[in-house]
Amino acid sequence: MSEWKARRFWKASSVRPAGDGFEVALDDRPLRTPGKLPLILPTPGLAAAVASEWDAQADVIDPNTMPLTRAANSAIEKVTPQFGDVAGMLAEYGGTDLLSYRADQPAELARRQAEAWDPLVDWAATELRAPLRITHGVIPIAQDRQALARLRGHVEALDPFGLTALHDLVTLPGSLVLGLAVIRSRIDASEAFRISRIDEDFQAEQWGQDDEARIAAESRRAAMLVAERFWHLSRLS
Repeated sequence: MSEWKARRFWKASSVRPAGDGFEVALDDRPLRTPGKLPLILPTPGLAAAVASEWDAQADVIDPNTMPLTRAANSAIEKVTPQFGDVAGMLAEYGGTDLLSYRADQPAELARRQAEAWDPLVDWAATELRAPLRITHGVIPIAQDRQALARLRGHVEALDPFGLTALHDLVTLPGSLVLGLAVIRSRIDASEAFRISRIDEDFQAEQWGQDDEARIAAESRRAAMLVAERFWHLSRLS
């Protein structure tokens, strides 16, 4: 038996005010999440982008081509009811932030890390008031409790859509500082991805990179770019 696939049933999408935000209607039917909750979006910009994803569907609906819709569904169905847990999980990345753990050898790798990471550690200390301690090697280092509390405060201050965007910007590179730097426009997602892969890229220069690793890395980069776009769209009036 062939697998059933959802097919396009509408002619055109539209955006209209709904509640405290905006909804997308397919013909005259408002979109809902997979769990049948109203898909109310915070800005007309995000609503228009979601509508464009639906308009781009051909005969068969392909969820893989609708990353903004998937993120919006997650914000409503998963992040909103578990906001505290999600925020706490992301805040914990500050205690083991990638930027705190440096190589001492080879010297060229240590130099590249310091060149790329030190300015962001300095930025966290001044802009976020959260100075991170630096160590060399993999032995865990305890971060200052006040610094971690301030980082947590920055995370908890977000709304569910912002927290949804931050999720991939933190978990994929393994750095809370990089994620916060992207949503505060200190760097963009492409730069955050590059910075997070200094060690991997250095190793690939020495030993080569296989196709599987390259494809996986490009998938993570694409996901971070979507998260960055979701963040900006969810802020646009």
